[in-house]
Amino acid sequence: MKISKEAKVGILAVVTLAMLYFGFNYLKGSDIFSRSNKYVVVYDTVDGLTPSNPVQLNGLSVGRVDKIDILQQQNNKLLVTLDIDKRIEVGRGSKAILSDAGVLGGKMIVLQINQTGEPLGIGDTLLSGKDGGITAVLKEKALPVLNNVDSLTINLNRIVKQFDRTGLILNKTLEGAQATTGALQLTIDENRANIRRLMTNLGTLSASLAETEKEIKPLLAKAGTFADSLNALKLSQTLATVNQSVGTLQQMLADINSGKGTLGKLKGDEALYRNVNNATASLDKLLTDFREHPKRYVHFSIFGKKDKPAATSPAQSATIVVPLPDSTQ
Repeated sequence: MKISKEAKVGILAVVTLAMLYFGFNYLKGSDIFSRSNKYVVVYDTVDGLTPSNPVQLNGLSVGRVDKIDILQQQNNKLLVTLDIDKRIEVGRGSKAILSDAGVLGGKMIVLQINQTGEPLGIGDTLLSGKDGGITAVLKEKALPVLNNVDSLTINLNRIVKQFDRTGLILNKTLEGAQATTGALQLTIDENRANIRRLMTNLGTLSASLAETEKEIKPLLAKAGTFADSLNALKLSQTLATVNQSVGTLQQMLADINSGKGTLGKLKGDEALYRNVNNATASLDKLLTDFREHPKRYVHFSIFGKKDKPAATSPAQSATIVVPLPDSTQ
């Protein structure tokens, strides 16, 4: 039987369409060679979940998301249909947790099987749940950091404001320094002549100091010579002589205290002391009587005639003849 070209083209087109259909479903994750059970789960929001996203059990892919329908009569909730491998027995009370698929931000369904519950039938509803995933963890960790960043920003703003104030103060200080510099420059300009005279006087003073140094050097040499002369004196012999003299004086005082010699006897002999005391008393009486009765002891004769000595005088009187001066002489 001969097949026409038109039939061949039709058969090829049907085969091509069938291959495209099954290849597309395979690339979407549908296993066209195995059977699966369908279950549904209701979410308030799916956070970017799309059909063909995986359904995993303990990290193993056991199905896929078949489709997502919106329930407008139930406040726009989302009905998600899951294709799960028929070999997986899903008990009543099992959960379908919406979770992150990875760092790139994809979504997937994670099954939590309740093995104690009775098996669900095809088309039954699973319990829904959500897992924060990496995004929630990042948000949880990032919030304290953001709060610290806010506090740091506030503190930096305060520091910047303080720097602004400090800049104003520095500007005022620099303006004052510039004014002071100008006044100092003006003062220098006004006193430039005085400064020159002062520098000239300082130069003259330096020259005078140099001349004075030349004059002082001989004096210092003489002072050194004088010091050498003092060092050359035999001070030790002089001190020895002085010590010997002091020893002799001490020995003399010791002899006087012990009664040796004339001074010692005069100091220690009481009889000699009494005799000297009596002689002093008699001499005192004699001098007193001489003052009161001088005529008993002294006779004045103008013409050279001697008076008779007084009979009442107990002591021997002395007659002093005072001759008159000769007028012819």
